[in-house]
Amino acid sequence: MSGIGWRFENSYTALPPQMYTRLNPVEVAEPELVILNHTLAKEMGLDFSKLSSQGCAELFTGNRIPEGADPLAQAYGGHQFGHFSILGDGRAIVLGEHLTPAEQRLDIQFKGSGQTPYSRNGDGRAALGPMLREYLISEAMHQLGIPTTRSLAVATTGETVFREELLPGAILTRVAASHLRVGTFQLLSMQKQLKALESLLAYALKRHEPNWNGDGNPALALLKGVMDRQLDLVIHWLRVGFIHGVMNTDNMTISGETIDYGPCAFMDRYALRTVFSSIDHAGRYAYGNQPLMIKWNIARLAEALLPLLHEEQPQAIKMAEEAIEAFNDQYKARWMAMMRSKLGLEGDQEGDNDLFGDLLNWMEQHSADYTNTFCSLMAPSPAQERIYQEPVFQGWLERWQQRRQRQPMSLADSLLLMQQHNPQIIPRNHHVEEALKVASDSGDLEPLQQLLEALQDPYTPHPKQAPFQDPPSGDAERVYQTFCGT
Repeated sequence: MSGIGWRFENSYTALPPQMYTRLNPVEVAEPELVILNHTLAKEMGLDFSKLSSQGCAELFTGNRIPEGADPLAQAYGGHQFGHFSILGDGRAIVLGEHLTPAEQRLDIQFKGSGQTPYSRNGDGRAALGPMLREYLISEAMHQLGIPTTRSLAVATTGETVFREELLPGAILTRVAASHLRVGTFQLLSMQKQLKALESLLAYALKRHEPNWNGDGNPALALLKGVMDRQLDLVIHWLRVGFIHGVMNTDNMTISGETIDYGPCAFMDRYALRTVFSSIDHAGRYAYGNQPLMIKWNIARLAEALLPLLHEEQPQAIKMAEEAIEAFNDQYKARWMAMMRSKLGLEGDQEGDNDLFGDLLNWMEQHSADYTNTFCSLMAPSPAQERIYQEPVFQGWLERWQQRRQRQPMSLADSLLLMQQHNPQIIPRNHHVEEALKVASDSGDLEPLQQLLEALQDPYTPHPKQAPFQDPPSGDAERVYQTFCGT
């Protein structure tokens, strides 16, 4: 497999050995390549053109390990719906760390690659549908400009997995800035492994805080850096109506990338309490709760870092509390800035908060489509749909137009700002589920490919978007629940 361009340089194995287990993926019976992300491969400096389809299938299922790789499964813990568990990569293996031509360090991970010491009685495998789902949604998120892990390939294994029914098995190749999680720190802290925790902190700072010069408190620097990145991330989620669905601390990255797309979904009708995940019975991770859950997870990271913040626990707690207390004000400021961008506004003017709140309240009361409502505001002529002729909305529209006229920004620049922050298209759940069902049931990838093409360049209108822009037409088409696929 020479000539592909792999540049493995594996730094994670310098960490204490209790943080990982070296092992190879479990070989599969009949590997077959399903989809390969050529654009991402080029960005990574990789060229698979000289490798046959079968050769790619062997590579992306772990049957053939490239030179320089050092496969391992990572250990971590996590609060899952509020309850802490010792976890780890139960069905995933990090093949190694690849350096791109731009010297960016990226984890290459197989998901669905077989049992590991952390499998906890799981089979270590994955089904084709959920792996294609992560491929599709992660690439859509990237196109939307949202920090995310990426998907390089999906390959089937020739084996079946049982998830209430027999399904075709598959392996996803995930690319990430790293797989360090809040739960990675939690595990070592819970086990009171202070030396290992210090090593992990130094590693995380080197990998994800390149501007940190060594001055000040290293644990505080990491805590503030993670909070800053996660604040930006959740603002992006709210901007496009994304609902992660399972914001456990093991699914929250130190890098600030969105990770693990199991039960995620995009909101059609605007409603703060929107929940899709079949296991989120109490709505813990509902659309409107996501900022609170980010803050809760940050607090768990702070707890894990307490021994490194200060040797005196009361002082460490005070430092952590002061850092976390800044969350609310920072969130509010960034949320207001996001809403101004979506509405083509600049500057802070009195009444902005009411203007934003009144629009969102109206949308919720009238079950208005979140994405298409903002698209209607960007349209060259007034929207003709009956819902937008409603008197309360017309009154709000007049207030918004007056607010735009009071600012120095031209209407043309205001529209451009809106176009940069409001997508014309999102991966609507009913289209996603339809494409995945066809691919999983019959192996026909055409609907999935059409949807992927439509999701390219989502802020610029183009003809391929049209079949996928409308919300579900009725209850029969509407997706009410999503499933994690484990």
